Amino acid sequence: MTTARDLLVVVIDTRSGTSVEPGDLSLALAGAELIDLIDAGAADLGGDRVVVQAPGQAAEPAPEPATGDPLLRQAASSLVRQEPHEPVEDWLWRRGRDLVAAYLAELGTTGSAASRWRSRKPSLSIDPSALADSPARRHANDRWAAHEPVLAALAAAAGVAAADGGDPGDGDPGNGPGGHDELADLGDDRVVTVLAAVNEAVVELAGVRQRRAVEAAAFDNIWRAV
Repeated sequence: MTTARDLLVVVIDTRSGTSVEPGDLSLALAGAELIDLIDAGAADLGGDRVVVQAPGQAAEPAPEPATGDPLLRQAASSLVRQEPHEPVEDWLWRRGRDLVAAYLAELGTTGSAASRWRSRKPSLSIDPSALADSPARRHANDRWAAHEPVLAALAAAAGVAAADGGDPGDGDPGNGPGGHDELADLGDDRVVTVLAAVNEAVVELAGVRQRRAVEAAAFDNIWRAV
């Protein structure tokens, strides 16, 4: 099971008291995919840009991720291979578009749940009974219960409360679960860069939602005054 699938399982299984925004979760899923691609050697970072070949291996083709996961293979095939390479945040926005619906369909929760995500409802709680019990599901929940730093940070970005019931964080990868102290133990600055980009994109998206809400309220007030 990939980190993105683990993240979606966590979102579904911790739905009580938690409401996630589809856009936030899509950005976090895209970040999870990129982290797995980096770990598999299918992608690398050059500063804040996603590169396909690791330094010194430009003449060699990037390896395919060692996984049977179709969505992760799709993510690998969509990597920009030409210079200038794509910034991490641009990858998140491009790859994240409607990514929640794609993962719900792969998990078998098609029907009304997936269609409601595609219709871009502001938030959605999915009944955990929609997800079959399996070793992969238990593995995801074990990672969550163990406060695995990467999964915790991605879940916090998506708006999922911490496994201990605490605050999911404030959009800063240094605060809340999976903060700088925990992530420093990973020994990979590339992962920290991706997580920071996810949080920045989520904050930007929240700003867009807030502006649209203000504009809609102002428009309503104008019509009331007519």
